[in-house]
Amino acid sequence: MVRSEKKHRIIFIDLMRAFAVIQMVQGHTVDALLSPDFRSDQFPIYFLWNFMRGMTAPIFMFSAGTVFTYLFRLVDEPFAANPRVKKGFLRFLLLVSIGYILRYPTYKVIDFSNVTTDQWNIFLAVDVLQLIGFGLLFVLICALIAEKLKISDTVVFTFFTLFFFIATPYFSKINWLEYFPQPIAGYFYDRTGSLFPLFPWAGYVVFGGVLGSYLAKNPLVFKSNKFSLNLALFGAALIIVSEVSILISNKFFGYFPVTSSYNIETIIFRLGFVLVLNSLVSYISQKMESIPKIIILFGRNTLLIYIVHLIFLYGSAWNPGLVMLFGNSLKVPETVFFAILMLALMTLMVILLSKFKFRNKQLVT
Repeated sequence: MVRSEKKHRIIFIDLMRAFAVIQMVQGHTVDALLSPDFRSDQFPIYFLWNFMRGMTAPIFMFSAGTVFTYLFRLVDEPFAANPRVKKGFLRFLLLVSIGYILRYPTYKVIDFSNVTTDQWNIFLAVDVLQLIGFGLLFVLICALIAEKLKISDTVVFTFFTLFFFIATPYFSKINWLEYFPQPIAGYFYDRTGSLFPLFPWAGYVVFGGVLGSYLAKNPLVFKSNKFSLNLALFGAALIIVSEVSILISNKFFGYFPVTSSYNIETIIFRLGFVLVLNSLVSYISQKMESIPKIIILFGRNTLLIYIVHLIFLYGSAWNPGLVMLFGNSLKVPETVFFAILMLALMTLMVILLSKFKFRNKQLVT
């Protein structure tokens, strides 16, 4: 079978990826530097910023799953012959490896004699890169299952998404350290210090596969109002289900579910919000034939931006970061200045990479 990989520039995905990266960079910077004195939901701007910060990870993960699956499904070949299977597996290994390297506990590389318990805990915690790496691996597994069972990959993606989401409230209550060593237990819940365990976060990546597969199988559908409307209706329905669930819990059980990344109401709400945001951006982008190159560069260099801005901000085993100098101590103007400066540095970096035609296939999407 002849391999087919005809790509259409899906502008709204470029915009979503750039938006997610910008949100990530400024969100990390503000969170790391802003003094607690200015963190109050009574300030409307902070309330909005804090709300969007909670949405950044789901947007980022959903977009990763969408882009990966879109490119994977553009290749019209069986799973075993699809070259993007190997690329996806290598991407999984790369993301997980970099995730641990960024939290490496000692500058001595192989001498761990002075590493403290806290440093080990930080090193073993599951962060966003490990999570997205495993999310992409699950997307490949779902695609393989769909092919073997001869059913739609949408069904398999949806099933695994529901599994990750519905299991979360139950898995979060289990002490996984009783069953697995810490490096493995951290993938199941957050009580080892993991920021992004598989439950529920991998569900956002896998569900991105639904949209990615649909876009690959329906070329140019993203240019129709119907596509944007369907995304909006589905997203709005999820948000309504979340809010109704909260009202029912209050009326019949006498409590409001605590807003948490690990309760089902918050999970459903965030997924709905991501879909509504995608619908809005896709509608706005319908009439666009092109976008500024810098937006494409931001989306293309997501991984590199993530690595470099974390090293600047939090440091590593080999260098100090801004947190050591100003961690949670700055007023609003200074914090805004550093957020803008960080974005400016990332912009300059991707422009220079483009100018000198640096294109590492593993670091660049």
